[in-house]
Amino acid sequence: MISRNIYKTYLAAVKNSIGSKTFRNFWVVDGKKKFDAMRNGELSCAFFVSGILTMFGLIERIHGTVASTISDLEKSGWQKVRRPRIGSILVWEKQLFGIEEHSHIGFYIGGSRAISNNVRKGFPARHNWQFDGKRKVIAIYWKEIK
Repeated sequence: MISRNIYKTYLAAVKNSIGSKTFRNFWVVDGKKKFDAMRNGELSCAFFVSGILTMFGLIERIHGTVASTISDLEKSGWQKVRRPRIGSILVWEKQLFGIEEHSHIGFYIGGSRAISNNVRKGFPARHNWQFDGKRKVIAIYWKEIK
């Protein structure tokens, strides 16, 4: 369960993240090669969501993929629900980007609006929660407030 004060602060952090470049880069080493796994913000959705959730103790750690973020959500007591509530985590279907398919994850903020990482801009942006019908929500996660 989330306390009311943490919940309000969590929502403020999500809304205040719009335009932030904080989650744009995540440097990793694979063998001897060092590279930015987030591609300068192009793939930062899971890093953004898990970073905010970790900051408030709502999941265990920061992740670079949607799949590992979902796994942590489920281990941390987040439940799938049918309808979004303010503060819910949204997971969108996979879509093709170049030659790769990628899932997407973000926050529901109410009024049919969401905040997630914008692939083109490389930072969080507000948008329609269903991308104006262009991308289907496949899962909604919620954690109770006490």
